[in-house]
Amino acid sequence: MQTPTNANRSTSCGWPGAAPRHGRSVSCSCCSPRSRCTRCSRKGAALYVQRLIDGVTNGIQYGLVALSLVLVFKATKVINFAQGAMALIGTYLAYTFTTSLGMPLAVAIGLAMVVSAVGAVGVERVLISHFDPNNHLAIVIVTLALYLAFNAIVAMVWGFDPKGFPTLFPKGSDSYLELAGARLYFTELGNIGLAVAVVVALHLALTRTRLGLRFRCVASSVDSARLVGVNIGRTSRGCWALAAAVGTLAGCLAAPSTYLDPTFMDKILVYSFAAATLGGLDSVIGAVVGGVVVGLTITLVTGYVPVLGGEFGLGCAFLVIIVILQVKPSGLLGGRHLERV
Repeated sequence: MQTPTNANRSTSCGWPGAAPRHGRSVSCSCCSPRSRCTRCSRKGAALYVQRLIDGVTNGIQYGLVALSLVLVFKATKVINFAQGAMALIGTYLAYTFTTSLGMPLAVAIGLAMVVSAVGAVGVERVLISHFDPNNHLAIVIVTLALYLAFNAIVAMVWGFDPKGFPTLFPKGSDSYLELAGARLYFTELGNIGLAVAVVVALHLALTRTRLGLRFRCVASSVDSARLVGVNIGRTSRGCWALAAAVGTLAGCLAAPSTYLDPTFMDKILVYSFAAATLGGLDSVIGAVVGGVVVGLTITLVTGYVPVLGGEFGLGCAFLVIIVILQVKPSGLLGGRHLERV
């Protein structure tokens, strides 16, 4: 058997992520088993930075949906399992407004957020408000039923065929900034910037305004809030409307990176539950921090340990939920008064 020479070897670089040749790892001819050339090191660093960017971008999307979960929980102590389906409907509405009615995408998304908020108010008024606010289990069961019903409605109205969703920000082969050899596309940069703006605005609204004070008062004690004159029903409807609008925005930002179909929000919702649990179910900032942590973990682990497969993310999300609920139910940034959920 002949010993392979440098001429017979592939000259493609063996930096992490490079495609193997004939099922075996390859390396450039200037690399030795104990050292790597500057070119390989730079490409490896660029790939790492690219995965960091992808992880943060995905995490921001999870964080926005987690934020919508936190908004409902913060004022009602109830986890809205229908949040993903409500965001799904809002995203489909935005798609219909821009493709069928010819609206500019920004206008279509804004209108979809308003329609989603109005629909959420109707859901709270017709279904949720009739239950005792302290009967959390009954309300959770209703939200699970709503999740199934909304998914069925989406399938009946829009069908199962995947649909491409346009993006708010410039998208093209040259629409990016280069950072340490990695590409930060304007779409990713715009999504991150818009999400940060929404989080900051909500944080200020909940901590510096009378609306936020009412939310916190109801979350602390429904009976005490009623005694001091807080309108429980109006406050609850307000948080449901706000959560639906934020969820719709999150869906519209996430849809361009994949296809829009009735199962589009399912995985995102699981990751968002993990993010909200990790960050704290009563913490606006914690929801986004948890989303970024979950996004980075899934992106880096599946990128560098591909043997785990794409479904590792779901298992990782459920593991995060279980561990946090056992070790620190309040989450990393949540208040200490939270109970196990």
